[in-house]
Amino acid sequence: MLKTEGQNWIHNLRKRWTMLYVLRILAIGLAIALVLSALLIYILQLPIWIFAVVLPLVLAVALFIKPIWKTTDKDFSRFVNNRYPELEESADLLLKNPTELSMLQQLQRNKIEKIIPLIQQPTEPVKKLYIGLVILLAGILMSFGITKIPQIQKKYQSIGENPKSVTVTKENVLPEISSLQATIIPPAYTRKPERKQKEFTIKAETGSKINWKIETNISIKTVKIIFNDKEIVSLKAQNADKKDWLYSRTVLKAGFYQLVLDGKKSDLYQIDIIPDLPATIKITHPKQHTTIDVGQPQKINLKVNLSDDYGINDAFISATMASGKGEGVSFTEKKLTFNTNFNNQKNIALSKQIDLKSLGMKPGDELYFFIKAMDNHGQSSRSDVYFVSIVDTTELMSMAGMTNGVNLVPEYFRSQRQIIIDTEKLLKEQSTLSGEAFKTRSNELGIDQKLLRLRYGQFLGEESETEIGGNHEDHDEHAEHKGEEEKFGDVTSIMDKYAHKHDIAEDATFFEPEMKAQLKAVLTEMWNSELRLRTYKPQEALPFEYKALRLLKDLQQKSRAYVAKTTVKTASLKPEKRLSGELDKITQPVQKMSFEQKEKRTSNLKTTLSLLESRRSGKKFIEGDIYLLNETEKYMIGAAADNPATYLNALTSLRKLTLNNTAKQIDIDLVQKAIQKMIKGDAAKPQMQSAQPVSSLYQNYFNNLNKAGR
Repeated sequence: MLKTEGQNWIHNLRKRWTMLYVLRILAIGLAIALVLSALLIYILQLPIWIFAVVLPLVLAVALFIKPIWKTTDKDFSRFVNNRYPELEESADLLLKNPTELSMLQQLQRNKIEKIIPLIQQPTEPVKKLYIGLVILLAGILMSFGITKIPQIQKKYQSIGENPKSVTVTKENVLPEISSLQATIIPPAYTRKPERKQKEFTIKAETGSKINWKIETNISIKTVKIIFNDKEIVSLKAQNADKKDWLYSRTVLKAGFYQLVLDGKKSDLYQIDIIPDLPATIKITHPKQHTTIDVGQPQKINLKVNLSDDYGINDAFISATMASGKGEGVSFTEKKLTFNTNFNNQKNIALSKQIDLKSLGMKPGDELYFFIKAMDNHGQSSRSDVYFVSIVDTTELMSMAGMTNGVNLVPEYFRSQRQIIIDTEKLLKEQSTLSGEAFKTRSNELGIDQKLLRLRYGQFLGEESETEIGGNHEDHDEHAEHKGEEEKFGDVTSIMDKYAHKHDIAEDATFFEPEMKAQLKAVLTEMWNSELRLRTYKPQEALPFEYKALRLLKDLQQKSRAYVAKTTVKTASLKPEKRLSGELDKITQPVQKMSFEQKEKRTSNLKTTLSLLESRRSGKKFIEGDIYLLNETEKYMIGAAADNPATYLNALTSLRKLTLNNTAKQIDIDLVQKAIQKMIKGDAAKPQMQSAQPVSSLYQNYFNNLNKAGR
């Protein structure tokens, strides 16, 4: 055995271990990079080359955490010493120069060199490599599944659609047409690219331009398109042999169309419109009615979420401040901006802090505001009106208006006001009072607040202090029934055991639920005030006292309601026609009554339903039946023009029944369902009652009685 064989064994072991570790890290890093890249492509719609960026980053992080390339032969000698006890922890002798070893060390080295060929290679790195390959396989499967999520979603969406409302039919194309190319050019504000399709059914955004390019396999003299069975347009031939035809049209509403080649008509094809909806406004903070009590900051943190299908162009706050009272109320309007760049974003979260003092508001004033947003198409939408009011302590302490409105218990209002006055007086005199006197007066105010709270609790049917916020389901007063013996067959004694004959405290009043809820809120504020007065914190009790008084005054007299001012837009006058005296255009008012036409339409539709039901056996239609079907077809053409997705297939089936003069089960079912929807769509509207001629005599007699009574 050569002297360097031990060194070569450790060196080869390190190289093999390092190679297997690098392969394992490469497999695990590749799995992680595949999954991360698939998630980034699916969530953020990034290009596929992002994988080339993610993989080096993952490998760099893995090798940085455990730098295997820094491992030396000396490190592996310590490893084999711990792994193989037969080496007697002398593997480091194999790496030293033999001339530097002592006699004893040389003998030990020679001993372990004989043992090295008998040692088996470690299997641990190979097992870890297998684990890394399993992780790589799992990463490949996961990334493949993530890339298939959009297709699965589309599949489930198509399965989840109601088959009754969406009927998928195969397009029947005339044999003379060899190819079709429809180019849909959406409006610029949608920021969508143009797209091409080979189907006749069109689904486009409102205002899109549609270019039809039709190629025929034979020469055609005339090609026409009939829109909604009313408008007929002729196509232009692009070559001399009349095989290429072009037509362009801007679609603004839904409908259907039909091709006519030398008098031969095609099926009906649908035109669906994707409408441009106005921006959606959602105010998450504050609430619609906000009251700023004493001690609270006079600021509002406004948070708004805006969303639009194509993009938001602008949004602002329209604020109106109301100050004064009675006939002296004045209104000031201001426009507040969000100071942000919208950049036609589809979803945006806005926030703004409105300082009421900077707007010039004082205690007692009210603020009414709403959000107005515009999308990139110029459509505007606005939110509901939100109300913010600042409590006026001077108005709360005033006795004005106490004799008007709803007067529940007028003598109690003064008590709450007196508690506020005494609390403020105590705070002013705190510096001149001793600690014991201050606590005594604060506790006495707390006792007064408690008595007042108990007196208001009587309005909610509370008989004692224990019933305030107590559990009415535990009735200790029924203890006297426990000792009574039950009599067999005595229904009354059994009911006394399980029934509760007393009234429920909250139901023993005649107040409305809203008023009872506000009374409970008053008791809650009084309780908070009492708690702080009893704990010698009158400064903290003052806001609760004011809020209790405000709620009490709201019960007596509601705050004024705000009605937004509206402007009247009148038609502009024409100076050249003023004072001309021409009265030829002034005629008697005529009221057009379409009630009889609607009645006739409904009657014809119902008759058609019964006719189709009687023809399910396959009998041919007679001449009168064909006429009725033609009348029904006119009604269905109008319905299909407004809603082609619902009525277009039924219109096609109705024409088959009319032309073939036979009744097929599928066509009859489809037409009947459409007719039933048309009948349900005719909602009953109020009509003018027809008065008999004799009723005018009654009316004149009644008018004369009124004159005589005056």
